[in-house]
Amino acid sequence: QAQLVESGGGLVQPGGSLRLSCAASGFTFENRLMSWVRQAPGKGLEWVSDINTGSGTTYYADSVKGRFTISRDNAKNTVDLQMNSLKPEDTAVYYCARDCSIVALTFTCGSKGQGIQVTVSS
Repeated sequence: QAQLVESGGGLVQPGGSLRLSCAASGFTFENRLMSWVRQAPGKGLEWVSDINTGSGTTYYADSVKGRFTISRDNAKNTVDLQMNSLKPEDTAVYYCARDCSIVALTFTCGSKGQGIQVTVSS
């Protein structure tokens, strides 16, 4: 059974940085595309970034492109999200996830961690 555990969230001022980390277990990590997704208060789940297997090709939502960087360490079974130039609209619960897709017009993920709060506020 897949387990995903996030760490590294917190409160940061606008323009600041945070690094989220996710420890994965219970599946063959190196063979899986991994994602970071987020959910702001009162809103649905939003895709943030993916990192593929093999060459580690990365993908980003337009809202975070140029500010966030996703990376993975297959030896440690971890996937990180470096977040720079944070904005108040980045405030959300962030989840490490896998098997994400759109089902019946709703973005959903097969497995997610418990989530970690990121608050961007002065």
